[in-house]
Amino acid sequence: MARDAAVAAVFEPVQPPTTFEETVERLGSAIRLGILGPGMRLPSERELAEQLGISRSTLRQAITTLVQSGHLISVRGRGGGTFVVQAPPLAEGSHAGPVREDWRDVVSLRLAIEVGAATLAVDRAGPEDLDRMRGCVDRMAAATEFDGYRRADVCFHMAIAQGSRVPRLMALMTEVHAEMAELIAHIAHPPEVLEHSNAEHARLVDAFARRDEADVIALLRRHLAGTEHILGGLFPAGAAT
Repeated sequence: MARDAAVAAVFEPVQPPTTFEETVERLGSAIRLGILGPGMRLPSERELAEQLGISRSTLRQAITTLVQSGHLISVRGRGGGTFVVQAPPLAEGSHAGPVREDWRDVVSLRLAIEVGAATLAVDRAGPEDLDRMRGCVDRMAAATEFDGYRRADVCFHMAIAQGSRVPRLMALMTEVHAEMAELIAHIAHPPEVLEHSNAEHARLVDAFARRDEADVIALLRRHLAGTEHILGGLFPAGAAT
């Protein structure tokens, strides 16, 4: 399953020398994107420190930071542990902060990663990957608020990466969608835009099912170009240069 592979990528060893910062970023991004879902219990301190390849003291610092920032909650006593909060923040920052100047580079990086993943997934994705995509499309169609839509949207694109059967692409997709979340946090989310976007998701699933590489790539490029245009059109005045 795409979620299982994405979660596994989250808990891969962290690289020095920025183990604390990378642990906070990796766990925080996974929570904001819904890879570590609301209510999910993290592994024990000992187990998680071993999986991440970091000291328990570094892990405690990272967990404390994520508790203080509203991503995690620590529960003591029987049945306790560290859990993802039920309503984690979707993105760092807010409308008050400036839009990053290199936002078009982020969009271009996403294009390169996703088109590459999709090219591989056309031949490699199995029925379970297609079922995952369809489930995400259904969740987006049923979503009554944007956070739910966005998490299902990320799940859809992560399923494409999973279909590539290249684990590193899962990590790259997580990273770029974390950056995209920061950009998307600056704009409004008209229902018409979301409905149009999800209709494209549905057509993408059909193209994957047919193993029609040309159609998959054309649809995906159009879909991602549409996101760039929406960002450019809805960013605060003066931010979309």
